Amino acid sequence: MGGCGNKMVERIAYIFPGQGAQYVGMGKDLYEKSPKAKQIFDMADNLLGFAISKLCFEGPMSELTQTKNCQLAILTASIAALRTLEEEGKVVSPVFAAGLSLGEYSALVASGAISFEDALLLVRDRAKFMTDSAEKNPGTMLAVIGLDGKIVDGLAKHAGVEIANRNCPGQIVVTGKKEGIDKFAKLADKEGAKRVIELVVSGAFHSTLMKEASLRLEERLRSTEFHLPRIDTLSNVTAKPFISVEDIRKNLALQVSSSVLWEDSVRYMVAGAVNKFLEIGPGRVLKGLLRKIDSSLEVVNVAGINDVSNFASV
Repeated sequence: MGGCGNKMVERIAYIFPGQGAQYVGMGKDLYEKSPKAKQIFDMADNLLGFAISKLCFEGPMSELTQTKNCQLAILTASIAALRTLEEEGKVVSPVFAAGLSLGEYSALVASGAISFEDALLLVRDRAKFMTDSAEKNPGTMLAVIGLDGKIVDGLAKHAGVEIANRNCPGQIVVTGKKEGIDKFAKLADKEGAKRVIELVVSGAFHSTLMKEASLRLEERLRSTEFHLPRIDTLSNVTAKPFISVEDIRKNLALQVSSSVLWEDSVRYMVAGAVNKFLEIGPGRVLKGLLRKIDSSLEVVNVAGINDVSNFASV
């Protein structure tokens, strides 16, 4: 029997960004002010045999954006932010963890399913497999804004392309060969799409053109040590929590060549009574998507040292 002055119990989810959230300078203030963040960046540099930290802090953007660098940089910057948050002594007990595509690896680190070191080396190989597949089977990706999902599905089928990401209402990413993407863009334009934006990516990720990458990743995942997550961690492929170590391996391999069900994942967490999301890592991409899914959702960004200090002082 509580009074109306009682504070609502916070149910927090950790969410982590994917490729596209990178910017030059990310993580630099964390590195300079947080021993735990410095440890993460130094560990990444040592494990990879080159200074991913320098690329994060100084760029150039043209190198940072390359798939082989970008995935490693975002994972490292995200975990540096997470460890800084933990270091500040703010006890956060999330009920879910999730990440957009590459961000799923950060989520698995956060939930204790995989060590940062193992995740980093796994992501290095994932990026290589994806790059190799993209060179063998060239393609691209396109975001379509302002069209109903069912219309997009129909146009994609007609143009011979696939759905890469279901990000939020009115924003879907399609993926496939260049000629198919060009055909889709014209059809979407005729249907009244607000915008179609070709993405700056090196391949048709999350499509069947990535099948070889998926198979190579499946093989690589067999030798990776995983544990059952301590926090319910959502798979992009199913929009539901992983249920076993084998489930993690299976769906991480499938994810490379399957649709990313981000909107469904967010709705699953909201249905699980989550009322606050912490977007941990560079950029504010996920905050924008969540606002479009449900404008009442509270999203707090944790990217730099000030974000951590502000959150820790609440």
